Amino acid sequence: MKTNNYNPKNKKGRKKPQTTSPRQREGLVRKLVPKAISRVRKDLESWRRALRQADSVDRPRRRELMDLYADVMLDALLTSQVEQRIGRVLSSSFSLKEVSGKVNEEATRSLSEAVWFPLLQRYMLESTFYGHSLVEFSLSDTDGIEVCLLPRQNVVPETGLFLYDSSADEGEYYREMREYGTYVVEFGSPRNYGLLNKAVPHALFKKFAHSCWSELCEIYGIPPRYIKTNTQDPEMLDRAEQMLRDMGSAAYFIIDTTEEFQFATGVSTNGDVYNNLISLCNSEMSLLISGAQIGQDTKNGNRSKEEVAVEQLKKYVNSDKRQVEDWMNSIVLPALYRLGILPDGLRFSFNSEEDTKELWKRTAEAMQYYEIDPAWIKDKFGIEVTGKRTQGQEGFFGSAPEG
Repeated sequence: MKTNNYNPKNKKGRKKPQTTSPRQREGLVRKLVPKAISRVRKDLESWRRALRQADSVDRPRRRELMDLYADVMLDALLTSQVEQRIGRVLSSSFSLKEVSGKVNEEATRSLSEAVWFPLLQRYMLESTFYGHSLVEFSLSDTDGIEVCLLPRQNVVPETGLFLYDSSADEGEYYREMREYGTYVVEFGSPRNYGLLNKAVPHALFKKFAHSCWSELCEIYGIPPRYIKTNTQDPEMLDRAEQMLRDMGSAAYFIIDTTEEFQFATGVSTNGDVYNNLISLCNSEMSLLISGAQIGQDTKNGNRSKEEVAVEQLKKYVNSDKRQVEDWMNSIVLPALYRLGILPDGLRFSFNSEEDTKELWKRTAEAMQYYEIDPAWIKDKFGIEVTGKRTQGQEGFFGSAPEG
């Protein structure tokens, strides 16, 4: 159901749009009907059913698929792989530059110190794994602006529909709202289910292997014991049951000459089949998210292998940075300008990472022949320079050059 959110207080023709307070604007997040996430056991049939609902042409819905993603994200390795990519981007420094190319120090500092900006970046990066993110801004008296991720179970990106209740059909077409592009922004592709969709079968198989292996340990970790006795005699049967029940705390017990006590032979396997399945699933999820196994295969790992793996991860991270830059410049910065948070005409870009090892090598070679600014050395390498070396004095880089 489409609704009209036109507010006559906002008139057209003004150079800078007038922003409303959070109390004047209700927002989509306030219309949500809370729903509990289903925690029943998931299997491959659950995944196929969720995909069929998401692929529906007439009534696409992502509720079951997003609930399935929430379940597989309980996997420790999958969480660590996703957080590794996101964390590397969040820890990178950035700059806001004007049209002339000069860095706007005030705007850059304001955005880097904003408590809501890392959260916004996270929602942008999560769209790579979940397929889509719908974010709503609201003005705040304390932090200036608040960022809220609208539940992905309630969003239908294919049609641009936001559902008040994820299990119903009543909602609002957010792309037709006046606030779209200012208060409401979206990231990702409508038909993209994200990388987690490809990780679902591996996470489910891994959970299955964990369950079977733990059951094996529970049943065959301690060999079963049994007593042969006269089951027709209630007294002897009760006595045998009591003896087996007390074996955990009793050092010995006495049996009758007609009774026989033995330990059953345990299974010969130690769970290698489950361990191999878990290792395979871990490997596949690592290759999917990071492009390589980093620090996991300690048996066959070596330094060269780890260095290649880290370089592969850097390529993925650089791709994520490029995507964030595109979204910041095309979607977020125009929205923040219309909200009065940042000035117009700014460009967002991550600062290039310097190879400090190579830079120090070149600096050490240049110091033998040229004067280097001590303030620059302290800023780049954290070395406090107290003064010049005297002529002919041996220093860290050898003898001083003549002339």
